[in-house]
Amino acid sequence: MADMMRAVDRPEFDMSASLSHQEWVRLRTLILLRWAAVVGQLAALIAAYGYYDIALNLPMCIGTIGFAVAANIAAIYLYPESRRLSQAEVTATLLFDTAQLALLLSLTGGLNNPFALLILVPVTIAATALKLRPTLLLGGATIAMITFVAVFNEPLQTRDGAHIGVPPMIEFGSWVAIVIGVIFLGAYAHRIAQEIHSMSDALFATQMALSREQKLTDLGGVVAAAAHELGTPLATIKLVSTELAEELVDDPELHDDAVLIREQAERCRDILRSMGRAGKDDVHLRTAPLLAVLREAAEPHLDRGKMIYFDVVPGEGGSERQPTIYRYPELVHALRNLIQNAVDFAQTTVWVDAEWTDRSIIVRVTDDGRGYSPNVLNRIGDPFISTRSAERKEYEGMGLGLFIAKTLLERTGAKLRFANGSEPYQKNAPVPRRSGAVVELRWHIGRLIAPETGPLGENVPITA
Repeated sequence: MADMMRAVDRPEFDMSASLSHQEWVRLRTLILLRWAAVVGQLAALIAAYGYYDIALNLPMCIGTIGFAVAANIAAIYLYPESRRLSQAEVTATLLFDTAQLALLLSLTGGLNNPFALLILVPVTIAATALKLRPTLLLGGATIAMITFVAVFNEPLQTRDGAHIGVPPMIEFGSWVAIVIGVIFLGAYAHRIAQEIHSMSDALFATQMALSREQKLTDLGGVVAAAAHELGTPLATIKLVSTELAEELVDDPELHDDAVLIREQAERCRDILRSMGRAGKDDVHLRTAPLLAVLREAAEPHLDRGKMIYFDVVPGEGGSERQPTIYRYPELVHALRNLIQNAVDFAQTTVWVDAEWTDRSIIVRVTDDGRGYSPNVLNRIGDPFISTRSAERKEYEGMGLGLFIAKTLLERTGAKLRFANGSEPYQKNAPVPRRSGAVVELRWHIGRLIAPETGPLGENVPITA
């Protein structure tokens, strides 16, 4: 029990710090990439000079490669390999690599060199690891450097004086292709990386929400355990104090003290009994009737000035008896998010409808607001998408509520459908109308329904 209490009291993480992507690139990664580039450049020089008999300015070429070697050695000795670089440091490192490669290309034929395409590598890395501004800076620098290489370069020729090159039109086409590659690959890679980061942030927030709900469930178990463990000593105190009160009738002062002890013991018993009912960690905590779970999810929003109606009925082929379902923490938290969203944007009324058949359980949450914006209806459930903020200017959110609810519900086997109500919206309508957002949840009955437990039976005495 002490371990559980420590788990409940554990401080929350700072989500803002955890969601930062400012220092995700390790120095060791860039060092290894640079070593790979150095090995490739040396291999290309050796093959071109020794096998293909191409005349090269070896001292300048080797010196250019030496800059990269020196930069790597300096980085290894000055910083630990586990160091994570800031945005500015990654930008400077990639600018250096681009400039080093551009200089080497200028010494080895410019765009006639088939390895000119490799200048796309640093800007692609930047697009996946950096923010938009440094990515644009590196992309612009890359275009400027490849343009410089196309204009100022040492022509390729063999040692016997034969010129090696492509027609000017092909050379210009190579320049255009590289420039387009910088723009397209940079934009595409940056977009994909941003979506991955957004999804990572949203999943982290989802996990935090589920962890918080699980802690509340664990706290209920702690309360039940405390009520159970303290029940016996309190009963003993009550019994002894009652006997003392009977024996001390002739001493009013001590008699009153004994009665006070008995009364306080009874008060403690009543408090623990009430706490135990609220937090029993038994079958009644893990399962509950469908309507009870829906009411529990809606409970924090019942007093917010909007009417919430519950309608739970059997569907075609469904049993007349209300099903008992698993009370998953993620299910309660997700339903609470959906009901909160409906209450936030409803005019006066929210409907929570549920039905069950012999194959499925369906829950619908509907309100009488304006509904979802048509331009985002097909994107509902994506992280950081605010679906209805235009309706209320004062409403500000991160756009994670529906994503968290969708993710948690899908973990329980639910299939979600988002839509707008069929009835037209009318502000201050005399009768509430189902004109707003509709969220429909559907489970296969085997994923959610709990088996019938029957009576718990008599308590069996514990014998030593």
